[in-house]
Amino acid sequence: MTGSRAHICRRASIMVSLGLALSLLVPIKGYGESTDPAASRIDSFYNALLDTMKQAKQLGLKGRYDKLAPVLTKTYDLASMSRIAVGQSWNALPPQQQLSIVNAFTRMTTATYATRFDDFSGEQFEILQTVDQPNGDKIVKTRIIQSNGKPVALNYSMRKTDADWKIVDVYLDGTISELASRRAEFGAILKSGGPDALVSSLVKKGDKLLAGS
Repeated sequence: MTGSRAHICRRASIMVSLGLALSLLVPIKGYGESTDPAASRIDSFYNALLDTMKQAKQLGLKGRYDKLAPVLTKTYDLASMSRIAVGQSWNALPPQQQLSIVNAFTRMTTATYATRFDDFSGEQFEILQTVDQPNGDKIVKTRIIQSNGKPVALNYSMRKTDADWKIVDVYLDGTISELASRRAEFGAILKSGGPDALVSSLVKKGDKLLAGS
């Protein structure tokens, strides 16, 4: 893997890790983002990321965190993602424990974005198309155009929550599921230490990121 592609894929995998991918992007208007509400959500998200990245040095880590927190909450259905990642044991957890997992997961996700999206290097992205799914969800297909012209696919599974469309999964290279990775990670922690261990793990990851480690 070349240095350029390795750099892009590292950031792409961060995005898929819920620090979402794009190595600081310049939006290119593509298919459907002006008319499809799910694609419009992604378009707005990318523009907010770009604005933050352009101010990254001036904002600093805490400033980026504070700026991105409401954007991520608006764009991702982090509560649903937490529930799906925990799996069948979710309904057996008391509400306060569920809330602790969602809050810790949200904080870690925001800290990941604030840490990784700390410069601007001029790559571009395109919103290509929106594909309706049989269950009523949508897949918004996008791609990152690297500085050498090579594309990296990044697709979003979107679900309508109340009046809004939100991300419930991300696919790197069009196929690598964020939720599948989270289910494996959360499952291993829950099996060895239970829900308190999961919350502790997520909090520690957030702390480490916000400390600049």
